[in-house]
Amino acid sequence: MARVYVSIGSNIDQQRHIAVCLDALAEHFGDLTLSSVYESEAVGFTGDNFYNLAAGFDCTLGVAALSTLLHRIEDDNGRRRDGPRFSARTLDIDILTYDAIAGEIDGILLPRDEILDNAFVLWPLAEIAADERHPVEGKSYGELWRRYDKNGQKLWPIDFTWRGRVISSAD
Repeated sequence: MARVYVSIGSNIDQQRHIAVCLDALAEHFGDLTLSSVYESEAVGFTGDNFYNLAAGFDCTLGVAALSTLLHRIEDDNGRRRDGPRFSARTLDIDILTYDAIAGEIDGILLPRDEILDNAFVLWPLAEIAADERHPVEGKSYGELWRRYDKNGQKLWPIDFTWRGRVISSAD
């Protein structure tokens, strides 16, 4: 069984799409380790703000099957794939890590480059996997977040409740 971390984002009806995504992940994988939910401005295009978080879970699926399932969850929630790469989206679910695998597996580059590039990926991941190490950099996600230049991308925790459980608080 592999330990998987994914990033989840939405900037269209964010509250609903994030909740539905978490429902689907919990249905397939059981217990989820969830970061706080963060709001950030769109990166790469002008659009509504995104809600972002990271989720961790144990998975028996291979990388290709997991990717297919995540795409199906996105598609079931109205994800459009015919527009520009950087555009509004109902749901975006990306595999960040799959155990400590590094390299291209089933056409997917692991760990995902965005971990090191985007605060809206690294901060949530560091929150739930602070002591785990990036398979290529060798540094913990907590250390990577502490060293990250936080002036480039602004994000902030928001109030978010899922299934009656407070996931995050703006305070």
